[in-house]
Amino acid sequence: MNLGENPILEEEVISDGPLKAWLVEYVGNKKSPVDNNVTVEMVIETISEEFPEFLMGFAEENWIRGYHQALEDVSEGEKMAMEEQEKKKCDKGSCGQCECG
Repeated sequence: MNLGENPILEEEVISDGPLKAWLVEYVGNKKSPVDNNVTVEMVIETISEEFPEFLMGFAEENWIRGYHQALEDVSEGEKMAMEEQEKKKCDKGSCGQCECG
C-alpha cells in the first residue's frame, strides 16, 4: 500500500443492518454508481458533504487519540533505552565488557 492510498475506501459496503441499509440506499440514490455498488469512499464523501461537523469531530478525536498514543510510545521507548543503558553499566571497576571504566 502506498501512502495516501487506502484499499478499504474501494470496498463495497454490505448492508448487514438497518442503519447501513438505509445509508447505502441513500448514498446509492445520491451517487448513482454505474455498477450499483456503494463504496466506503462514496459514504465518506456523502457524509462530508451533508454532515461535515460529524466527520470533523470524528477525525479530530481520532487524530488526538493517535497523537496521544504516539507520545506514550515515545515515552516508553525512552524508558526502554534508559534501562538498556543502565544494563551496560556496572560498579565492578574496569572489566572491559561494559561502560564502567
